[in-house]
Amino acid sequence: MSPDNKNQLPTNDEAPVAPTLKEAFWYWLKLGFVSFGGPAGQISIMHHDLVEKKRWISEKRFLHALNYCMVLPGPEAQQLATYIGWLMHRTWGGLIAGCLFVLPSLFILIALTYIYLRFGNQPLVAGVLYGIKPAVVAIVLFAAYRIGSRALKNKWLWLISLAAFVAIVLFRLPFPLIVLFAALIGYVGGKYSPATFNAGSGHKASDKSYGKAVIDDSSPTPEHAKFNLCHLAKVLVVGIALWMLAMGLLMVVYGWQATLTQMGWFFTKAALLTFGGAYAVLPYVYQGAVDHYQWLTATQMIDGLALGETTPGPLIMVVAFVGFVGGWTQQVFGVDSLLLSGIVAASVVTFFTFLPSFLFIFLGAPLIESTQNNLKFTAPLTAITAAVVGVILSLALFFAMHVFMPNQSTMHMDWVALALAVVGFIALFKFKVSIIKLILAYALIGLALSFI
Repeated sequence: MSPDNKNQLPTNDEAPVAPTLKEAFWYWLKLGFVSFGGPAGQISIMHHDLVEKKRWISEKRFLHALNYCMVLPGPEAQQLATYIGWLMHRTWGGLIAGCLFVLPSLFILIALTYIYLRFGNQPLVAGVLYGIKPAVVAIVLFAAYRIGSRALKNKWLWLISLAAFVAIVLFRLPFPLIVLFAALIGYVGGKYSPATFNAGSGHKASDKSYGKAVIDDSSPTPEHAKFNLCHLAKVLVVGIALWMLAMGLLMVVYGWQATLTQMGWFFTKAALLTFGGAYAVLPYVYQGAVDHYQWLTATQMIDGLALGETTPGPLIMVVAFVGFVGGWTQQVFGVDSLLLSGIVAASVVTFFTFLPSFLFIFLGAPLIESTQNNLKFTAPLTAITAAVVGVILSLALFFAMHVFMPNQSTMHMDWVALALAVVGFIALFKFKVSIIKLILAYALIGLALSFI
């Protein structure tokens, strides 16, 4: 039993006792193993635990942190955990919260990917994956709908979304270029038509109070959370030094063109482009990992997303699958050390993907805490979000083509997979079925179909 379970919860009239770093460690560890449901589900779990139940932080301060994390590239739920951990227990608290949010997922994905590569052709495993793939199509399509319903508030944002879809599907423009054009459109449009690009309003706190919190609305900003230019410079230097040290070691030991070095460089760029969450950056990852570097096949990419949906932690952890498969297929350490190749590659990819997330929090959070102002999406970010909807829709189309027509040469339609995807989307849209329940149900369906 974790230490924080031993303490009786305080009444609403009295503030809880501030948790020790050890108590916080046990909570973040537990969260790392139960954080299913994507960013919405993970943020909901943290809100229930930290705001409503334990009252370590007030709702206003919680949403204030969330608003900042929402405008950053990277997984917002992991960054929110890092932010709250840092706010409560300084840098070590942030590192513990952020790392424990990721590490359980990394270990689970490494194990699942090894099973997938060794036994993926076995009928039972293939049957489970066959069932999960249509669910993935439904989930990605529903993600496009969910983000689009919030982001596309007028015809101009709809046009940006459509243009992004056409650009990536028909003209195969790289994702960074689409983001750059969208940001430029938003910047110019925000000057001449501010109302058009003022669609994002962030998260607003409700009037509901859960009682006094350790970090309450009126709590003074902790000393370590106050903005300090000298401290900001130190954090920036340390962050860049860590990146340069890791990249330098890879270059010295393996060379610039080596698989591990190229993975570090590629996923650094991917980490800086994850506006809109994992679904938005996956087309960019696909373009690089499948088309350019050929670390894995299109089918393996879809299988990786299916596995990623079944594990706790941020969905962007699918990059660990990409790294593992890439290290395995490229035989980084030779044909006799495939498992080691996969583990090291997955670890390298995870490091370079999440290092910027920690850096953004440790750099920006002191300024955000010191100002205590409500954040709003800028016009460029509003345009980027609109473009992201079109990019996610292109991802759904890509997955659908490979799932519904696995043999592209014969153009044979898999009507069972199509029917499962339609039913899955209806389950998500109309009946609000959770993602993990849908994945588990479809895994069982696929298993049953393997016996037929």
